[in-house]
Amino acid sequence: MASDLFVSRGGDKLQAAIGNWKLDLGNLVVLDVGSSTGGFVDCLLQNGAGKVYALDTSYGELAWKLRNDPRVVVMERTNILWIPDQDPTGRRVVRDDIGKVDIVTIDAGWTKLELVLPIVKKFLKPNGKIIALLKPHYETEKRNLVKGVVPSELVEQIKNQVLQNIQVLGFKVEKIVDSPILGGAGNQEYLLLIAIS
Repeated sequence: MASDLFVSRGGDKLQAAIGNWKLDLGNLVVLDVGSSTGGFVDCLLQNGAGKVYALDTSYGELAWKLRNDPRVVVMERTNILWIPDQDPTGRRVVRDDIGKVDIVTIDAGWTKLELVLPIVKKFLKPNGKIIALLKPHYETEKRNLVKGVVPSELVEQIKNQVLQNIQVLGFKVEKIVDSPILGGAGNQEYLLLIAIS
């Protein structure tokens, strides 16, 4: 779905978190995991990020204006879970392709946060932060969904379990805010500000 300010609604979600938490992204280096069309990437750039690594498993989805922006390093056909291993296309992806970043943003769709976080931790500079979109409908078992939607009585339980899992992995959730926009099927989502504990 479209956004008035960004190339996709993801930008509106991230902007709500940046504004709520009063984050200053000026000249920071960011790794965006699950870029897709580039809503997060667009938002990061509009908030002053100096460089954004746009990483996604897809090919050709990133908006034209972003793939031609000199501040964006396009990393298509790349699954964060396979770094630094060889991906299915045969390309060797190593951590040196990215280096250390100030912030990692995550909207990884079908991939649970507890799988992504230990990997992106390797890319963070000391005192770096992670902004992650928590989507309860992707974190729970499919049997809990009703036409793709998590029943309201389960949302809080799933969210709390994910937060607990994150803590067990050695991270600290410093802040949390409701996404201003529901997920595609009408699911409540949350944005988390995460630090390494």
